[in-house]
Amino acid sequence: MPGIDSVAFFDAVASKMHDDPQAYEILGDVDLDLAVVMRRPDGSAFRVLIAFRGIACERVVELEPGDEERADCVLDGPLDAWAEMFDDIRSHGRATGRQTVNSLTLLGDRMVVRGTDPLGVDKFFRYNQTVQAFLDGAAGVVPADVS
Repeated sequence: MPGIDSVAFFDAVASKMHDDPQAYEILGDVDLDLAVVMRRPDGSAFRVLIAFRGIACERVVELEPGDEERADCVLDGPLDAWAEMFDDIRSHGRATGRQTVNSLTLLGDRMVVRGTDPLGVDKFFRYNQTVQAFLDGAAGVVPADVS
């Protein structure tokens, strides 16, 4: 399994979402272009766009530097913070406590949600449960040593 900083990883998570539409139906339709930025220790970063439409992940696309600013919002943090969250998901089947993206972004010390349009940033909070359910779908695809 590829590392968490790869399109293949997020494609696998999207496949889990597609395999279980009834889990997302209760959360309602989503219209969100979410950029994820994972900052590596060497100063480089992995950037991916996750486009949600209805109750599905429409596409996952790697982004060039700066392209994330065209998304509705950006989840941005160091790779080790992402790895800790995915370790928690793997261990518990879902993110728990302060390892949810909502907690991580509200604390703002390891991960931030940002964007160029306040309404786009608001979409993250509006669709937060779907975003977390999507990420929790990684429980079965997360490599054993993500950190």
